[in-house]
Amino acid sequence: MKVFVYSARDYEKPFLEKASLCNHEMEYSVLALDNNTAYLAQGYEVVSLFTSDQASDEILDNLFENGVKYIALRSVGHDHVNLEKAKQLGIKVANVPAYSPYAVAEHAVALLMALNRKIILGHLLMKKKDFRLDQLIGFDLHGKTVGIVGTGKIGSVFATIMKGFGCNLIGYDEYENINLIQQTQIKYKSLEELCKESDIISLHCPLTPDTKYLFNRNLFSVMKKGVVFINTARGSIVNTADLIEALENNIVAAAGLDVYENEKNIFFKNHLYKLIDDEIFNKLCTFTNVIITGHQGFLTNEALSGIAKTTFENINNWESLGKSNNDL
Repeated sequence: MKVFVYSARDYEKPFLEKASLCNHEMEYSVLALDNNTAYLAQGYEVVSLFTSDQASDEILDNLFENGVKYIALRSVGHDHVNLEKAKQLGIKVANVPAYSPYAVAEHAVALLMALNRKIILGHLLMKKKDFRLDQLIGFDLHGKTVGIVGTGKIGSVFATIMKGFGCNLIGYDEYENINLIQQTQIKYKSLEELCKESDIISLHCPLTPDTKYLFNRNLFSVMKKGVVFINTARGSIVNTADLIEALENNIVAAAGLDVYENEKNIFFKNHLYKLIDDEIFNKLCTFTNVIITGHQGFLTNEALSGIAKTTFENINNWESLGKSNNDL
């Protein structure tokens, strides 16, 4: 099988090569899939895409004309692919519905701890030989109320970690996780109640039409003043301009973000010595109480191995059976 891998990074190639078992003819490109790069897949039956790629109507038409019959996503999210158009063209699409949930959950905790205990500021002051503690006061997590939006695999792991800190847990999800209730005593409430009562809010829900800009000015306005806000889910769940307003009004005391609504033009690229033409993102970067990481929450050995393994299980099953268990 000839497989063209878009947005291929050096860090993932060894995992992909190992998972492919050298059974496929692989071609890698660091370029993302868009209107200008769709031609690269000519003659390939399978393309593998990451979240930085774009598979709109026009691009899918181009892939189809180039002979592509299968899209193997290297991600859980699939909002960057027009599934209805792919279905019309007869192009099957499969995702990686689960990989190490600990990777993203632990990254969310790392962001929370770094913000709360002023780790970055403390390190910078130390390098300047300023060992005063005046600016480094945090708070005990023990006894604080943590609101978790989305209690699937990742949200559940995050909940168990925060339970270990001695936190009180509030959950919001379309479906209540009975096992998680028994394990952590999490209490499910409405989203507005969660926002009113939580000292910390962490997002672990998917991006859907219903969750697009779920967190906006109205919801930030009901939050407990001084809340710590963590998003390792999807950038477009949050209206960033409204988050900035909440930061400026001291409603949100600190924010840890591994995702950003317009990240496709920014993340996964080297912008050294270049200006980033995004006024909202540049404004966000000016806050000392905001930590932004470049969608690296998934980046562990275990997660990369799991993503690569499932990606090629999907490809192999499609090759031999005409379908895979993860077809969308």
